[in-house]
Amino acid sequence: MRYRLLSALIISAVAVVEAAPAAAATYDYIVVGSGPGGGPLAADLARAGYSTLLIEAGGDEGDNPTYSEIAYFNEAANDEATRWDFWVKHYDDPEEDRKFAHTTWDTGDGTFYVGLDPPEGAKYLGIQYPRAAVLGGCAMHNAAVCSLPAEDDWNIIVNKTGDTSWSASNMRQYLKKIERNQYLPPGDPNRGYDGWLATSVGPTDWARNNSNPATTILKKLAALTGQDETRAADLLGSDILTEIPNLDETSSFYNLAQHADNTGKRNSPNNYVRATLADPAKYPLTLKLHTLVTRVLFDESTVGVEGVEPRAIGVEIMEGQSLYKADPKHRGQTSPKSQILAAREVIVSGGAFNSPQILKLSGIGPKDELAKFNIPLVKHLPGVGENLGDNYEGSLLAMGQTPVQSGLITAVFRTPNAPDARRNIFTWCGAFSFEGFWPGFPTWHGAEQYTCALVHMQPKSQAGSVTLRSADPQDVPDINFRFFQNQGDQDLEELVEGANILREAMNAVPEPVAPFIERHPCEGDRRAEGDCGVEVQKEYFKSQAYSHHATSTCAIGGKDEEMAVLDSKFRVHGVRGLRVVDASAFPVVPGAFPSCPTMMISVKAAEDIIAERKKEEAEAKKL
Repeated sequence: MRYRLLSALIISAVAVVEAAPAAAATYDYIVVGSGPGGGPLAADLARAGYSTLLIEAGGDEGDNPTYSEIAYFNEAANDEATRWDFWVKHYDDPEEDRKFAHTTWDTGDGTFYVGLDPPEGAKYLGIQYPRAAVLGGCAMHNAAVCSLPAEDDWNIIVNKTGDTSWSASNMRQYLKKIERNQYLPPGDPNRGYDGWLATSVGPTDWARNNSNPATTILKKLAALTGQDETRAADLLGSDILTEIPNLDETSSFYNLAQHADNTGKRNSPNNYVRATLADPAKYPLTLKLHTLVTRVLFDESTVGVEGVEPRAIGVEIMEGQSLYKADPKHRGQTSPKSQILAAREVIVSGGAFNSPQILKLSGIGPKDELAKFNIPLVKHLPGVGENLGDNYEGSLLAMGQTPVQSGLITAVFRTPNAPDARRNIFTWCGAFSFEGFWPGFPTWHGAEQYTCALVHMQPKSQAGSVTLRSADPQDVPDINFRFFQNQGDQDLEELVEGANILREAMNAVPEPVAPFIERHPCEGDRRAEGDCGVEVQKEYFKSQAYSHHATSTCAIGGKDEEMAVLDSKFRVHGVRGLRVVDASAFPVVPGAFPSCPTMMISVKAAEDIIAERKKEEAEAKKL
């Protein structure tokens, strides 16, 4: 398969940007990155009255229908206007990586080749992991699924740090603070109705039509997951963001919630930042777009002094478009470096790939790695860039004899072989195709296509890493997820069991759709012929699993925990004036989709910072 490499709008390969160095400026807070972690945090700090600079490497596409309309999310993730291509590894073994069916190559003639038989001379790139360089971050190109982690995913931080504000019961308040619910009757005391983040759901009435073939699939899946199949249509309308006892052990259907309004308009940090910028007299927020942060600056008098913690005082930047080499429009652009100062703090919110890169370029990270690139050591923190984790994802894709007229079936359930009582599979089924990420995804297999996509939760292995390739801030780090490295057989067996349950439900579909012809994991009649058992499917998922919820590379942990990077208030251990607030802070992957949980911790971080500042101001008045 060949795909266009660059937009036709790119006419020439030019460009060293000759811009004058930016004038020095000082703000109370500098926030680096405008995604689910940084965007809401910057807006909240400005709304509390603190001068705040929000820096974003991309532009603003908030008025572009490709981004503002949820229906176009596949186009948004493919759009070169905002896309950053990280070519990642799943394994240390290159041969294992090259089994991935959507391995991508640069043909050298302006196109990508995707597949396992590249043309002669093609340059190997790897496995695409697109991120969004745009105001609002990846919340501007995702499918906007809004779900919450298991309680244990919050409580692990309590256990590590002793900070009870991270308890699952307390973290619910942050959903309420940000939410503008558009699908429940008003008055639920546990939900928000006047926040900045709209939440909505889709229709489920189709499930009451017993002649609909997909209703048969729904009922069969209900029976297979311990639900009352006679109430399947009612259960499909359940609120996925609900709070009930033993929720994490309860297999159920849900109506998929999205951070979008009830007209299909995407809601994200973009909306909140823009609303804050709209009242500059009241809210002192400044936004710098197309600005690449190259490193955090430190007060040199505090670096390397025994008994003194280094203090962050600002950032170094480069200004211009497409400066980062992950940008497919990058053509060697560079720009002079300038500095911006922070009177209070620098907060890094670049995401699970870029936050550890920025810390390392700034001298914070494993000392041996920094020494390799002659980066002066500010603070030895071996956990920076380690502990990279993600959900494992895969799908069952089959072709019916006729199109399946179906709404979306969403379920969260426990496979019988799960190691504990918690649910471990999040699935959504419908007449679509989703098989991972590559340039030009997804493949349209025809109107008869039907997919059950599945996300494996609570992955046992978080052995991945983000390491520097060089000291060049425009360079892209080396990213290796090391899939299934720890307890891999257990995770693979859970994926296979989940697939078997979904397959049995799908194959209950009646004529004229029946019989489904499976494309994967069990192609054609392999299963009927006894040639697609557990081991065969394990090998399929081992080579073809994908992911797009990277977390945990600057993980919160106790001060005596060797690989911890942050304390429970997001402060970098052993450094003053520096925090990291984004999905990299989670010690473990937070549930099935990290977007809404990351927005929640962004609000928590703002609350923590403002409380600290108020306390300092009160103490200063006493003196």
